[in-house]
Amino acid sequence: MKNLFYLFLASLLVSFSCAEDNTASKDQSILENPKTSISVPMAGNAYSSKHLEENQTITDNGIENWTNASEFFTVYFKISKPGTFQFTVEESVEVFEKSELEFSIDNESRKVQFTASKKAITIGSWKINKEGYVALKIKGISKTGNQFPSINRITISSADYDAKISFVPNNEGNFYHWGRRGPSVHLNYQVPENINAKWYYNELTVPKDEDKIGSYFMANGFGEGYFGIQVNSASERRVLFSVWSPFQTDDPKSIPESHKIKMLKKGENVHTGEFGNEGSGGQSYLKYNWKAGTTYKFLLQGFPQGNNTTIYTAYFYAPELQKWLLIASFNRPETNTYLKRFHSFLENFIPEQGDLSRKVLFDNQWVCDDKDNWTEINTARFTTDNTGAKEYRMDFAGGLDNTSFFLKNGGFFNDLTIPKTNFTRPLANKKPEINFATLP
Repeated sequence: MKNLFYLFLASLLVSFSCAEDNTASKDQSILENPKTSISVPMAGNAYSSKHLEENQTITDNGIENWTNASEFFTVYFKISKPGTFQFTVEESVEVFEKSELEFSIDNESRKVQFTASKKAITIGSWKINKEGYVALKIKGISKTGNQFPSINRITISSADYDAKISFVPNNEGNFYHWGRRGPSVHLNYQVPENINAKWYYNELTVPKDEDKIGSYFMANGFGEGYFGIQVNSASERRVLFSVWSPFQTDDPKSIPESHKIKMLKKGENVHTGEFGNEGSGGQSYLKYNWKAGTTYKFLLQGFPQGNNTTIYTAYFYAPELQKWLLIASFNRPETNTYLKRFHSFLENFIPEQGDLSRKVLFDNQWVCDDKDNWTEINTARFTTDNTGAKEYRMDFAGGLDNTSFFLKNGGFFNDLTIPKTNFTRPLANKKPEINFATLP
């Protein structure tokens, strides 16, 4: 009987030793001579679950001033093949008394104890079985002080992975801001060069649930400005039309009078003024509660006046009102051109919203020349901005969605579109029925 008892006891010990321990040890050794080792700054790659809180806990220093246990963070990076990765919180961590955090990837978690020590702490290792974006979640379990640890950077290292890892590496060029906003994406419509394009026409639909706060769905872009719709807050949406000044500056107050955009007329309830930061010029917007799932029409006029100025006028068709609305008409000095560089784009202008995906459809593009001849445009070239070109963010796509062009960005999806690819949609042969003489 004694022998049976000892055999039973030994089997228990073996079973306990084989059980997985999801609690990471501070003493777990850091990989020596790894094939890959990168330092990921939280400031450019982490997102809070409290997207639009006034007091943001992600700053240029990383995660800090974290007090709310219901708030959690997600850090994103992209791998190009499977591998096993070790994660270490770097020495810059600031700890207030004692706390416990949980780190998880694909619901496999490690719990880590933090004390006032500023030593680097190894979280643990995960085997990741497929390429693409990886989401590392950080949750607060408990704390004895007022705050959870402040985390500046996390090191990701691997003994078997020898390929590229995509993420925002630093703040050169203000890329903590641009990287967290996510990549902007564009469709550049191929308009025949021999056309004096006096009018651009486009139809835009934001699919349901794709109208995230901070999105700008731009329909009628041209060489000197842009025209589209925005989601500015939970309660405000706008139709926005802007024209850049020929004087290049980010400060509208520095533009000489001879180079300022002149407002000629505007529609009812339209606000007009100046804008800056990304070039400067004249801006107009109408607060309008447009709806996801509804198609809106955009009409832009632009033609030279013969005195080295060009007039640009934007009209928005509101199906809810069943009429065209005048947004604004601007005169641009030092300019002698018809419309050129017809394009659309999609961007997110709130960095805290960069982990959310958004999508927009464009259809039935036309141009009308100075003799009132309409030409359908059905080929577009997909491009992305510098954030995508540097591969800091690779969640971008565009091209064809059935018979429409589409753009998509944000949310760390994996089905990207190769930039500089051309797409051609089927001809719709639905010429816009517009009486120019009756426009407001």
